[in-house]
Amino acid sequence: MNIALWTTACLLALAFLGSGVTKVVKSRDDVVAAYPWAEDYSQGQIRLIGAAEILGAVGLIVPPAVGVLSVLGPIAGAGLAVLMAGAVIVHLRRGETNNVVFPLVLLVPATALAVLRFGPFAF
Repeated sequence: MNIALWTTACLLALAFLGSGVTKVVKSRDDVVAAYPWAEDYSQGQIRLIGAAEILGAVGLIVPPAVGVLSVLGPIAGAGLAVLMAGAVIVHLRRGETNNVVFPLVLLVPATALAVLRFGPFAF
């Protein structure tokens, strides 16, 4: 089970890292072109979301891997799950029901990772 949880954490980290870097590095216009929901947010808010995704990705892997403050791993998973729950709400509010799938695909394993790492498979 530990290998499955590490694999899940690595895949989630890659997805959130890629998404977060895009939101932090690119201009607002470029982000809006890639993510239509971003038109509702300022450049600062978009960068904050991207920074949260990057920090969550790092938090999933680095603390548990080095064995320092390993509790940050499941905390990062919970934070990313909350972020994706917010993304689902934003898409539903905007009437983008077809865009709800990807945040849900990330929400479920992030939630499972947080629950399992806080519970029976803690570090």
